[in-house]
Amino acid sequence: MKRVIRFGGAVAFLGLASTASAIDGPQIIKENCLLCHSETGNAEAPFSRISQQRKTPEGWQTTINRMKSQRGLSLKPEHERVLIKYLADHQGLAPAETADLRYVLERQPNVVEQNVPEHVAGTCTGCHSSARSGLQRRTTDEWQKLIHFHMGQVPTIEYLAGHRDRPWFQIALNETAVKMGEGYPLQTQAWSDWKAKPKAALNGQWAVSGFVPDKGEFTAVMSVMPNQKDNYITLINGHYADGSKLTGSGSATVFTGYEWRGAIVIDGRKMRQVFAASEDGKQMAGRMYLKNDEVMGGRVLAEKADKAATLVSVTPSSIKQGASQTLIIAGANLSNKVSLGNGVKVEKVISQSADRLVVQVKADAKAAIGQRTLSVGKQTLENAVAVYDQVARVEITPTESIARIGGNGGPIPKRKSTYRAVGYAAGADGKPGTEDDLSLGYLPATWSLKAFDEVAEHDNDLKYAGSIDAKGIFTPGDAGLNPERKMSTNNVGNLAVVGTVKDGANSVSGEAHLLVTVQDFVKELIQ
Repeated sequence: MKRVIRFGGAVAFLGLASTASAIDGPQIIKENCLLCHSETGNAEAPFSRISQQRKTPEGWQTTINRMKSQRGLSLKPEHERVLIKYLADHQGLAPAETADLRYVLERQPNVVEQNVPEHVAGTCTGCHSSARSGLQRRTTDEWQKLIHFHMGQVPTIEYLAGHRDRPWFQIALNETAVKMGEGYPLQTQAWSDWKAKPKAALNGQWAVSGFVPDKGEFTAVMSVMPNQKDNYITLINGHYADGSKLTGSGSATVFTGYEWRGAIVIDGRKMRQVFAASEDGKQMAGRMYLKNDEVMGGRVLAEKADKAATLVSVTPSSIKQGASQTLIIAGANLSNKVSLGNGVKVEKVISQSADRLVVQVKADAKAAIGQRTLSVGKQTLENAVAVYDQVARVEITPTESIARIGGNGGPIPKRKSTYRAVGYAAGADGKPGTEDDLSLGYLPATWSLKAFDEVAEHDNDLKYAGSIDAKGIFTPGDAGLNPERKMSTNNVGNLAVVGTVKDGANSVSGEAHLLVTVQDFVKELIQ
């Protein structure tokens, strides 16, 4: 089962302030939650219906939001932060338990979920993503109570689309909940191991590379200074790919020993960081996006860079036979001795700074095709740069996407979508589109739109649904009725996004599907 999912919503951001407080988590629960919950007398699971669950920081935030909106809970903001920190630290998820589902936490837009368990697809994904279920751990009894909660909260749930052809409640209670208890149990070896493992401090210098759609690739050094336990002050200085400077400052809180949540202002723009630190505390990876526009964000990689030379990434990640190419190498304390092996010559070092090394290289016309290891001094990065003969095909990412009309004087803004082109050379079999294809990474492209099908052509969707700019950012049309359209309908549409990569005298294009639809009224109203 495949579903196009857009994430975001009502969860308040968690990394904004220190968690220091004179009151601790258990005390907050005792003073605020025991009208409905009770103490069990079991030191390992002291509170009913609370101690039988594990969740991410966002999961606990959602639970508290529900208690506030539906059960009358009132918490001071500082106590709420302390409680979320306590619950996430003591009843969170281990790194291995979140690894495959981080797209929800990182608010990646336009994710097509794959390999959804059958019992989840038939019961849960009519209303929310499979990942929302997968980012919780409960006893079987708690999973069954969750089904009862759904029936009590949404009595018509059995009559929703996809539920009407089956005895939904009986299946959910007696089959799905049991399988969830087996697949996502409260007690796991991964969680036991993670609780026992010493947690690394994340202060120090970090070499960072990342991407923001309207700014492009960037490299930086992020200085992380301890404030209070698991709370940090951050400073970031670096460059975008065009050489313009990047500066910013902010703060971050670390939950569960590895869940980094940062709030940072970069060049006057408020941004959010959702990273996962490696178990040894030497790496972080995740996503950074604009506070008020989660679509406008991208992947970030970071390596601890205290004194030692650190190599993070290189862009672009391909070079054509016989061509010269400027490479931007992200890292810290790097040597200017660069090598990509036989057949690729470093012509000159263009510039070198704290966060990046810029070099011009040239590949021989007969340089061996394939992935190359990049060496910078004693540092190496495997499969860093591909040498290729020609671009055989282009894929546009995301392949399926949604944008939403908005604005035009209304309270709900437009929701954009962004695109990048990934190039491939034919592999050893000489046939593009097979497993042997050589990935060339992201390539510069020109962007255009066209009607997706005959209906879209007939309805003139291309004229009304929106436009795409030179950076691959699609802006949808205005909300509201349009008298120019048939029956004065709104500016929705069904489009194809076309990215075209120039390869010498040839041009290679790829396409992706874009559905321009109406506002997400429920999501916007509860934010």
